[in-house]
Amino acid sequence: MSDVETHKRTPQQLFNQPQHFVIPLFQRAYVWKEDEQWEPLWKDVRRVAELRISDPSRDVAHFLGAVVLQADEARIDTMPTWNVIDGQQRLTTLQIMMDAASAVLMRPGTDRYARRLESLTHNSADYVPEDASRLKLRHLNADRAAFDEVMDAEPPVDYTAVTDADSQIVKAHRYFSSAITIWLGEADTDEFAERAEALATVLQSQLQLVTIELTAAENSQEIFETLNARGTPLTAADLVRNFVFQRIEAEGGDAKRTYDDVWPFETKFWAKEVSVGRYFVSRSSLFLNQWLTARLGEEISPQSTFTRFKAYVEHDPTMRVVDLLPVIKKQADLYEQWTTRASTPEGSLDPTTMAVYRMAANSSEILKPVLIWLHDPTQNRPSHVIDGVISVFESWIQRRQLLRLTSSDLGRVIADVINIHMTTPPDELVQRVTSHLARLKVTSTYWPGDDEIRGSLASELAYRRFPRARLRAILEAIENDYRAETNQPQIERNGLPIEHILPQKWRDTWPVPEDDEPARQEHVHRLGNLTLLTTSLNSKVSNGPWSTKRDALLKHNTIKLTGRLIELTQNNEWSEELIDQRTDEMISTILRVWPVPDGHKGHVADPQTKAQDWVQVKHLVEAGLIAEGDVLRATHRDHVGVTATIVRGGIDVGGKIYTSPSGASRHFRNTATNGWYFWAIDDGRRLADVRSEFSEASPGR
Repeated sequence: MSDVETHKRTPQQLFNQPQHFVIPLFQRAYVWKEDEQWEPLWKDVRRVAELRISDPSRDVAHFLGAVVLQADEARIDTMPTWNVIDGQQRLTTLQIMMDAASAVLMRPGTDRYARRLESLTHNSADYVPEDASRLKLRHLNADRAAFDEVMDAEPPVDYTAVTDADSQIVKAHRYFSSAITIWLGEADTDEFAERAEALATVLQSQLQLVTIELTAAENSQEIFETLNARGTPLTAADLVRNFVFQRIEAEGGDAKRTYDDVWPFETKFWAKEVSVGRYFVSRSSLFLNQWLTARLGEEISPQSTFTRFKAYVEHDPTMRVVDLLPVIKKQADLYEQWTTRASTPEGSLDPTTMAVYRMAANSSEILKPVLIWLHDPTQNRPSHVIDGVISVFESWIQRRQLLRLTSSDLGRVIADVINIHMTTPPDELVQRVTSHLARLKVTSTYWPGDDEIRGSLASELAYRRFPRARLRAILEAIENDYRAETNQPQIERNGLPIEHILPQKWRDTWPVPEDDEPARQEHVHRLGNLTLLTTSLNSKVSNGPWSTKRDALLKHNTIKLTGRLIELTQNNEWSEELIDQRTDEMISTILRVWPVPDGHKGHVADPQTKAQDWVQVKHLVEAGLIAEGDVLRATHRDHVGVTATIVRGGIDVGGKIYTSPSGASRHFRNTATNGWYFWAIDDGRRLADVRSEFSEASPGR
């Protein structure tokens, strides 16, 4: 780090020479905001200016923070150039504030202060080639047009004429212009002149920055990562972008062309923050996390996205980022199409976009890595295979959600499935994924069977227990199944109201003897008492007697869920018995929409059966679960392609026999490793799965 120099500088000292400060195209866009940054900064500047007015002899300064600059390779025919490695938000804001102040002060009597500030934001025309920008700070990223236009606008700036008035850059300039104008007060007064001189002086020489200045040879990416490793607002996508384009430049690629043509994440869609558990992350960062899971078959925490991406790229010395980015872009474009399509209310959805829609209804992102994996453009999987795998995963997820089971371990299972089946032939993929999920036997991951779902939903207070969006998605799934019988399009997904047939306030118009009231109340929120309507009923009709309500429901018979309900009643009053009957029919539809393999029971292994260390490989061979000569394949990401063979007495690795799977895995990893999870057989099952089957078949051993 001997090439690093640190200095404390005022704006005058930093910006006075003819030079360029360049914000690389791969830096994130300008994101500072009024409440969080502009207003506090202006208050600090105003405070120092007012102290200067009250006591000119007092030496007061305000510290703005640090920036990291790297000298560009100098050429004889150009001005000195510094690349802004870190602190671009701070430098951009400072330049905007100085330019806004200069524009306000550009009037008779204070124009000399304006020109002083202009000399810090604009190079002299004598040093700049004809038709080139005079700005000292040069944005090469998405902010370039807005920054150049507003900084070069003739004072007083007409913000309504600026092309991109919604840009944060333009909004910042407008904010500082307004705040400065208000503070300066009435023009052509002694107070105005006094405040103008104080403000210009503060902006020139009473603000301070610490600059960390690197030579062209210094590793700026390493310093960038170190500075932003903890407690900063940079997203994983920001760090990935910086790393990717520094890498492209090192590879000799055209970083600007790649950024303009291939990097997909600079739109509002990708900047949007989405919820992941208790946290919010940018959609671009979330996608990169899910893409890595799909690519590597690993469960990766959001906090580890950048470090794992970097390790993935650097692990393969032959990998060129410029070749990887088009693959990421293809899948990112698909991801955006799915999300946009799933958010539109009209038209039928295919299995992929329906899965995205239902995930949104469940406030979940769990299956996104599966969708990305299945749609890998390098695999070209047939659509019926993709749809089949999605159907299997959806059944597993939806059935667990119907029972309100935990989802904390499901990401690990999904990563395992992806990892094991990276190279599974398409014609075997659906069956292998089905078998994998059907073998899960612990509470945190098992695939519930029909009997458990039916037993739970028969008395479940669905309206109370399920979030409203999830419940609506369940009712929509039932409706779509009914419609599919006659080839009708899917129901519109526009937040249709959920109506209780037996009203929640039933006592006035649906009375029963006192002894029957508890049973009636238990049925109010059950699945069979709920339907979808195209329009909400007014409260009088909704809570009115059955005859009135039935007539109102007839007006909404375009929904089969409601039409079948009316057919069920015929001339009968709606009753608890009919609610139970309809609940049972709706459960049967749910089981048909999200099926399990024939014969699947979905039971959980005895929770008391924990330690299985007594099981040896020879026991599995004796039981016929594996055979001598079977090939084992490593599942660890660092040992893809590594194989071993089942032999009499254990596992053969290159002619050496190990009696335990862990010993055989240690041969490769040189560290303690659970071999039951390291090794898998040809059909994708890990040895741990085979061991579980053996233990369940031999519970008395």
